[in-house]
Amino acid sequence: MKKSSLAAVVALTGAAAVMLAGCAGGSTPSDTGDGGGDAAGRACVILPDAASSPRWENFDRTYLQEGLEAAGFEVDIQNAQGDVAKFATIADQQLTQGCGVMLLVDYQGAAEAVAAKAKAEGIPVIAYDRPFTGADYYVSFDNVEVGRLQGQTVLNGLEAAGVAPADATVVYIGGDPTDGNAAMFHDGADEVLSEAGVVPAAEPPGAWDQAKSQTNFEQALTSLSGAVDGVWAANDTNAAGVIKVLQDNNLQGVAVSGQDANVAGLQNILLGWQTATVYKPVADEAAAAVEVAIALLSGETVDADAELDDGTPYIQVTPVLVGPNEVKDVIAAGDASFDDVCTPDVEAACAEFGVTE
Repeated sequence: MKKSSLAAVVALTGAAAVMLAGCAGGSTPSDTGDGGGDAAGRACVILPDAASSPRWENFDRTYLQEGLEAAGFEVDIQNAQGDVAKFATIADQQLTQGCGVMLLVDYQGAAEAVAAKAKAEGIPVIAYDRPFTGADYYVSFDNVEVGRLQGQTVLNGLEAAGVAPADATVVYIGGDPTDGNAAMFHDGADEVLSEAGVVPAAEPPGAWDQAKSQTNFEQALTSLSGAVDGVWAANDTNAAGVIKVLQDNNLQGVAVSGQDANVAGLQNILLGWQTATVYKPVADEAAAAVEVAIALLSGETVDADAELDDGTPYIQVTPVLVGPNEVKDVIAAGDASFDDVCTPDVEAACAEFGVTE
């Protein structure tokens, strides 16, 4: 399946609606009149939380809702709010009401049991953004490449500071090991860094949590007697925790990576505290997932770019590296707003790097 944009999916709306209606026994979701819609034309989505990244509620929910509805689905999107038990409860409720397809963002392995239940009912399952066992397809960004871009970010920052990679003190602040993507980010980053001669000086347990990342980095920095040249931070939220410690210790010029291009990350990049972030245009990922959902509901197979180690077909979307000169592109794409990023304390940096309304 070719990578696509949300606009491309919307352009397919007419044909998609016909396909969905045919698979739903000749009625569209709104024709049933029972308030529950036709299960065969119903897309059930579970998001993981609102803490690990603001993207889930700010972007994924909107893009998936718009794309799936444009394709003719009745859509039920709910958020587990970082609670494994709530994830299971939401899934049971959705399955009781009926689903034609499920799109699940895993949270600490909760999606695996849900996928097993769905598959037992003949419902296809898409692992969205995070991999898990039992999905029919995995739709995400090229996550090893995300890691490689992060590793290159650290190398770029070290070069700018005049520090040789083999001599650099670099700390790894990774993501939650229960998230299957976290290992891919780590492996991609470590591939690039190790090839350049970097050996991590400290690697605390990973988490998708700013406060935990801050504490972990603070302890690592203490163990290193306050010396650090670079930090591989697996996303912008973790990077923010790292940066708070750097600011508290007046440590400037440290190479710091990130991911997600969230508002805080973009501000830290403009202000020089974060070297770059990996921007993952959520609209593209959501559009790819919608395209897979359309195909599954119409009984078609999907050509995948790759596959996971367990054989799950893997549809990959391309990530983009964003430094200070590219922040304006994220805002122009609508994935961050000028007003949110260019607050009074960041306004001069926005002008310097051409960020405009």
